[in-house]
Amino acid sequence: MIHKHWLDHFLRLRSFLWLLAVVSLSMGLNLAAAAEKPNVLLICVDDLKPTLGCYGDPLAKTPNIDRLASRAVLFESAYCNQAVCSPSRNALLTGLRPQTLGIYDLGTNFRKSRPNAITMPQFFKQHGYHTAALGKIFHVGHGNGEDQASWSVPHVKANVVGYALPESKAPQGLTREEALFDNKSAAGLPRGAVIEAANVSDETYADGKIAQEAMLRLQQASQKPHEPFFLAVGFVKPHLPFVAPQKYWDLYQRDQFSLPSITKAPVGAPAYAPTNWGELRQYQGVPQEGPLSADLQKELIHGYYAATSYMDAQVGRVLDELDRLQLTDRTIVVLWGDHGWHLGDHGMWCKHSNYEQATRIPVLFSIPGRQKNVKTKALLETVDIYPTLCQLAGLPAPADIDGSSQVQVLSNPQSHLKDHVIHVYPRSPQGKGPILGRAIRTERYRLVEWKGYGASPETAEYELYDYQADPLERENLASQQPQVVEQLKLLLARHPEAKPQIRANSTPAKPAGEKSAQKPAAKLDRVQLFASKDKNADGQLTHEEFMNKQPDGPAAAQRFIKFDTNKDGTLSQEEFVGSGSARKSQ
Repeated sequence: MIHKHWLDHFLRLRSFLWLLAVVSLSMGLNLAAAAEKPNVLLICVDDLKPTLGCYGDPLAKTPNIDRLASRAVLFESAYCNQAVCSPSRNALLTGLRPQTLGIYDLGTNFRKSRPNAITMPQFFKQHGYHTAALGKIFHVGHGNGEDQASWSVPHVKANVVGYALPESKAPQGLTREEALFDNKSAAGLPRGAVIEAANVSDETYADGKIAQEAMLRLQQASQKPHEPFFLAVGFVKPHLPFVAPQKYWDLYQRDQFSLPSITKAPVGAPAYAPTNWGELRQYQGVPQEGPLSADLQKELIHGYYAATSYMDAQVGRVLDELDRLQLTDRTIVVLWGDHGWHLGDHGMWCKHSNYEQATRIPVLFSIPGRQKNVKTKALLETVDIYPTLCQLAGLPAPADIDGSSQVQVLSNPQSHLKDHVIHVYPRSPQGKGPILGRAIRTERYRLVEWKGYGASPETAEYELYDYQADPLERENLASQQPQVVEQLKLLLARHPEAKPQIRANSTPAKPAGEKSAQKPAAKLDRVQLFASKDKNADGQLTHEEFMNKQPDGPAAAQRFIKFDTNKDGTLSQEEFVGSGSARKSQ
């Protein structure tokens, strides 16, 4: 007969072993589940329009992105949500459009609007992923900063401007644009070179360094197969200045490039709709006003293509390492350009508009075991990438975002889930105050509604473009095709009213019925002051117009830079009134 003491001991031991077996099995299942989760490599490229071979550009030398396209689904009709860096990246990483956040500028951090937002990398981190960011992912600079909550390890910053040659740099210290990207005052600083071709290695410039670090991170990840990774790699070229090693300039001959055939704004477009491309005028050799010479235009176009080819080579290095480490079959690769870029079309340069060349972007999804080497005409906007990646990774759908998953399109590229996408751009024309251009883009048309925030639709001014009949946007057809306008306005009506721009230094809203301490008269005075300074009545203050009759020159120059929140080199009425309303004089 077994003694009761030994029987109790045996039963306890059996229970412990059973529990240990259950825990071990559970851990094994969890590890297996982790191993089954696909890795994510998100490649973000600054200022990249579809000047790529895989998008049909006959001049572009982009063999590595073309190679990625051969194993991907390529979206031919992908659009950003606003053609400027920070709002576009907010849309990618939060799944929220600029008009939802109320952020249209560079300097306002998205958490000022949504402090509890769960970003895409943060969401992946919450579901067991190791998340890391290299280079430009969130917009850092111009008063904005990184989002630590999104990453498992500290972000590795990129030098967006960065020169190799002494003659391109400031005689001492930083250039104007270097300071702004470093969150420092640019007051009184010199302009840097707009282009640079140097006989240096790829690692001399930022994108080469980013590629090196990305390869190292992939090597580290390969040693931890049971921990899926979300690696965001942000290349900074072809953002200004157009710098690249000489060998990438040598891929092209200057006379290969033709100047745009359309050099004027669309006939009938509002005078405030085009961009004044003040960003480009912040660099040496670019006139502060007026058009560019034909030689300078070709030089800039050459520079854009050279910088794109340089970036493409760095993408290739990262993809090669992914293949070498045998991670490709377990990794979703997405390549995304944050917005397009005007290269002289309509007489415009840079982004900062609602037109096709500024808003159309490249988007590629390479998914192991899925469709590859196919193109889709399905409409996609930046906010759709967040929920699409979540579904591909088997994660639950993120809550409270604007985007919608496009996995069905990735499985069947002939399908179409959206009948339109929406993007925006703000303006402050004289006599109108702050207005927003909300643009609906369908397969055939673009309708832009310009009106004040919360204003009645009856006050709106419209642009309409038919890309079947007029792919180069020669003429605003809104007055000629009112029926089409009305049809597209029904699509616009599906969207909530846009929020006005919040301010980085704004205070919480007052409770209903409580009087504001701000004096309306002061704001009105600044509106009148703006009009008196705006000598050419274009709704923008140049640096020269702003500085006219300023009694405190150096201090005034610092205010101009501070007030220029979108850093386009001019002040809109909204920037002038909003930024300086607390001052008694200007």
